[in-house]
Amino acid sequence: MKIYTRKGDGGQTGIWGGRRLDKDHVRMEAIGAVDECNAAIGVAVAAALPGKAARVLAEVQDCLFVVGCELMAPDRTGAGGSVPRLTGEEVTRLESAIDELDAELPELTSFIHPTGTSEAANLHLARAVCRRAERRVTTLRRTEPVTDHVAAYLNRLADLLFVLARHANSAAGITDRTWHPKQ
Repeated sequence: MKIYTRKGDGGQTGIWGGRRLDKDHVRMEAIGAVDECNAAIGVAVAAALPGKAARVLAEVQDCLFVVGCELMAPDRTGAGGSVPRLTGEEVTRLESAIDELDAELPELTSFIHPTGTSEAANLHLARAVCRRAERRVTTLRRTEPVTDHVAAYLNRLADLLFVLARHANSAAGITDRTWHPKQ
């Protein structure tokens, strides 16, 4: 199978169900932002995260493909009728991971800067990219149906990435750098 098809050279791409959309259509923006989030997580994972974080993020990366399926096959017809779908259990698993990891961290009493170890910085960047994906999905939901599970998953994922960044700093013995506003 060839990687290139030349079908997108005119500025359109296909989604499951047979629809052709402009590449800058709000749905394609949401799909692209989820893909960027997955790639940013891949960068973070490649930086040799602590074992627990790497395991959690391996599952997250698989689930982001399911989020992509939800966005690529909104009509649930044709080839899109048999793709995996979110059930809501994925959100619950993220919440459990957040609670478990957060219990190991010092209480957060101030805003923190997205810095510390390179692992933490990569996770903070992935969090920011995830928030962009969440915003793109929010925009899409104004005009087209998207399951509530997608929005909830991206929201919790950003929270998880924040906690994982703090966890990476803590594991390295680095204290999060708090924000001290000038009065």
